[in-house]
Amino acid sequence: MSPSRNEPVNTMTASELNARIRELWLDGELPDDRRGEYEALVLEWAAAARVDVGPAA
Repeated sequence: MSPSRNEPVNTMTASELNARIRELWLDGELPDDRRGEYEALVLEWAAAARVDVGPAA
């Protein structure tokens, strides 16, 4: 089940954020009125991805 649009983004994993980002592009283009949401999700995804990966060996 997809998280609601009002759920705080910072509680999601990189995988969940990636799914939300993909949902925005479902029709092949990003709606102009969703660009701010997309940008916030991408920033959160990048931060979550760094945490998920951890330090390099």
